[in-house]
Amino acid sequence: MELRYELKSLIAKNGTTLKKVCEKLTEQTERLYIGNNITNKLRRKTIKFEEVQEILDVLGYHIEFVRNE
Repeated sequence: MELRYELKSLIAKNGTTLKKVCEKLTEQTERLYIGNNITNKLRRKTIKFEEVQEILDVLGYHIEFVRNE
């Protein structure tokens, strides 16, 4: 599944919106986050790993690397 759909799914599961996530990100990082910008980055596949980590942190998730066996 694409990252775009994974993030949208996690946002919905948490009962929030991208706009609210962006507001929390702006508060935490003191950088302006706008939903349309995040959506466009996801669509173009140009979102930074750090930004994904910050979004997941707001949602209460983290990235874990697991070795394929």
